[in-house]
Amino acid sequence: MSKIAIVILNWNGKVLLEKFLPSVIKYSKGADIYVADNASTDTSVPFIKANFPSIKIVQNTENGGYAKGYNDALKHVKAEIYCLLNSDVEVTPNWLLPIENEFNRNPEAAILQPKILDYNQKHLFEYAGAAGGFMDQLGYPFCRGRIFQEIEQDKGQYNDLKEIFWASGACFFIRSEVFHKFRGFDEDYFAHQEEIDLCWRAKNHGYKVFYVGTSQVYHVGGSTLDTMNPNKTMYNFRNSLFSILKNLPLKKSLLIIFLRLLLDGIAGMNYVFQGKFDHCWAIFRAHLSFYKHFPKMLKKRETDNFTTNYFITKSIVWAHYVYHVKNFNVLVKY
Repeated sequence: MSKIAIVILNWNGKVLLEKFLPSVIKYSKGADIYVADNASTDTSVPFIKANFPSIKIVQNTENGGYAKGYNDALKHVKAEIYCLLNSDVEVTPNWLLPIENEFNRNPEAAILQPKILDYNQKHLFEYAGAAGGFMDQLGYPFCRGRIFQEIEQDKGQYNDLKEIFWASGACFFIRSEVFHKFRGFDEDYFAHQEEIDLCWRAKNHGYKVFYVGTSQVYHVGGSTLDTMNPNKTMYNFRNSLFSILKNLPLKKSLLIIFLRLLLDGIAGMNYVFQGKFDHCWAIFRAHLSFYKHFPKMLKKRETDNFTTNYFITKSIVWAHYVYHVKNFNVLVKY
């Protein structure tokens, strides 16, 4: 069994594979590299076979999104550690060494994330993960290095090792035994925030998630689902509610969901004032879908394992829009 298996989920991403696979192969000595193909209809698979014969291919029978795609593929991958890597990520020399060292040093570490910078503006953190993910009391996720649309420059301020609440799915390291213990990602999420849910479930059982700032990658972002796509808005709002319902004590989760109904409504009206009517409709669809799936999600709830230490601020919305907090290091003092 290999120590690390890098698994890249692909759907019609030949252009991205052509651009980013060379860096993964060059800088990942000792790791097995897989492409998990989600029933692509382009020439991705023949391209890999012809140009990168060392890469192992797992062919899924359907495009089940990020969650099902990885769940299906990882049944066929044997390794101690899985690295779930987006197809639009450029890795750097020695990026795996600090990750492997932390797994070896710290048996409590179940999930790790490297520093994620913007591929197109390499001095900036990247939106999806940045320097590690956190939550506020109402279940809104944010990152060190990124609060809403405020992106920090990388000045070495997060070149540290820090326990975080969630790791980004753009570059997500997890012990294989932990992944399978929790039955992988929740496939009802389809895409977006399923990694937050998995981290939350693991933390409810005492596992820890860490950010390793001495490992660095560059992420394009938005290649699978554009940041201005209303479907992304729908999945993010809905899946956040899924995680709250599943991972908190019932009375607390229901109270937060009620508050979120009000706050999400305000967010929808804000989109209307911006002329983004499709995003307002996306929030409405998110809530309709959440209530449709409510009974199913209720059955997936934890029974008695809940961490109460899941947030570092009561409201990231209040901190940002009322107190104008734009920087994580200011937030933790507020």
